[in-house]
Amino acid sequence: MVTVRYWAGARAAAGREEEAVEASTVGELLGAIGGRPPLDRVLVASSLLVDGTAVRREDAAHPLPADAVVDVLPPFAGG
Repeated sequence: MVTVRYWAGARAAAGREEEAVEASTVGELLGAIGGRPPLDRVLVASSLLVDGTAVRREDAAHPLPADAVVDVLPPFAGG
């Protein structure tokens, strides 16, 4: 199980702060959390951090450790 934590607009779009997801790669994870229209729109622009390290959504084969924490970070405004 992977813990997915949603931040800012991703949290609002997902309707929750975090969830547990069964996934062993980034592609599996995105498939599992996708399919929700509000969240899908946010995911397109979001960054992913796997245990604090940035991972590109395009790297679908990137492995996820069983106890990984994946942060979904939408673009932030401000400065």
